[in-house]
Amino acid sequence: MELAGTGALVTGGASGIGRATVALLRSRGARVAVLDVRDAADPADLVLACDICEEDQVDEAVRAAHDAFGRLDLAVLNAGVGGFGGLLELGADEWDRVVGTNLRGTFLCLRAVGRVMVAGGRGGAVVAVGSISGFLADRMMAHYSVSKAGVAELVRVAARELGPFGIRVNAVAPGTTDTPMFAPTARLPGYRARVAERAALGQVGTPQGVAAAVVALAELDWVTGQVLAADGGVSLWSPIDPAESLGP
Repeated sequence: MELAGTGALVTGGASGIGRATVALLRSRGARVAVLDVRDAADPADLVLACDICEEDQVDEAVRAAHDAFGRLDLAVLNAGVGGFGGLLELGADEWDRVVGTNLRGTFLCLRAVGRVMVAGGRGGAVVAVGSISGFLADRMMAHYSVSKAGVAELVRVAARELGPFGIRVNAVAPGTTDTPMFAPTARLPGYRARVAERAALGQVGTPQGVAAAVVALAELDWVTGQVLAADGGVSLWSPIDPAESLGP
């Protein structure tokens, strides 16, 4: 996909990975609408207030983005929330908040942009933002991990259903990334340093690094139904790696 002149939308585009994605897309010549519950801090071509948990708001915002640009070629489904808590203490309301936002919300957005792209007849690309937590077993994060595992499967099914219309659907799975969602881990002693040490590339990720992966997937015309880990190699770490016993 050539990005210059395209119409794009980014959910959760006011901060973090979404904000970095908006900036990168606009630098490539795309017109970008931000859908977020907060005001976008950086310039965008269009900013729309939208709670992705609300079906009517999602449908209206996606239509508004399409109508403003006269087309919708790319959707980056990035909006989501974090969560932390052990299974035995986790309340149903907290489970519903995280799974409802990350999985149901992504479904609502994917359905809305898919309908608009099919009606437009030009194909398109959708990139969802998942997480490596969707295929790792992180304690205290069951609801978050389940929601992101669901996003990965949603992407694969959507890729099969929408492929005949020329619509590609992929996902990027970030690891630990220096965003507002990551900030609360500062209260966990040594967490950031430990993550950086276990990443093959030796550091915590940046929003710009993940945004580059998102845009790369959008541009790859012969790739669909894939989940790309953009995590600096932190998911390569194994607790049973025998080489760890040999020292540095």
